[in-house]
Amino acid sequence: MKILIATKNPGKAREISFFLKNFGFETVSLLNFANVPEVEETGKTFEENAIMKAKAYFESLGIPTVADDSGLAIDYLNGEPGVKSRRWLGYEMTDQEMIDTALEKLKGVPIEKRTTHLIAVGVYYDGKNTVIERGSTDGYIVEEQKVKCEPGYPFRAIFWMPKFGKLYQDLTHEEHEQINHRKELYTKLADKILAL
Repeated sequence: MKILIATKNPGKAREISFFLKNFGFETVSLLNFANVPEVEETGKTFEENAIMKAKAYFESLGIPTVADDSGLAIDYLNGEPGVKSRRWLGYEMTDQEMIDTALEKLKGVPIEKRTTHLIAVGVYYDGKNTVIERGSTDGYIVEEQKVKCEPGYPFRAIFWMPKFGKLYQDLTHEEHEQINHRKELYTKLADKILAL
């Protein structure tokens, strides 16, 4: 069965393709098609954005589609930045601005209240069935930044993983695979697609 992965990000397309191929799916991504219109993510939740993308790209290309939306949710900040992500303060922020904003908003908050989650919500849509799943990686936001962030992944430099006793950014590949929220999401999603 062929599945369209609704992303133009080569790294993300490769990663999701790897997960789905383990379940016997043939995959293509938006990178395989020219002039595919962008779908604006105007939803208020990860789920709304993922549904919007899956349905729009299925209708555009006619291939059963998976799409996801993901981001960081800090409990003390009522789930912010959430879907706002880089536009947390209303404009396109740099990696460092995102880190600084999180630390500033949590100033003086004790560690046990600094719980946070990297959340990914994924949707499969084939014109008839809508399947929704989620994956989550849980930890804490540290009180100060001590390492330079990996470009494109700002929060990994301040996201403490109690399970491993280290920052998310410092996880080995093997450790990352144990807690990979996207892997969890697509494993659950693939199981449900096969059961349709």
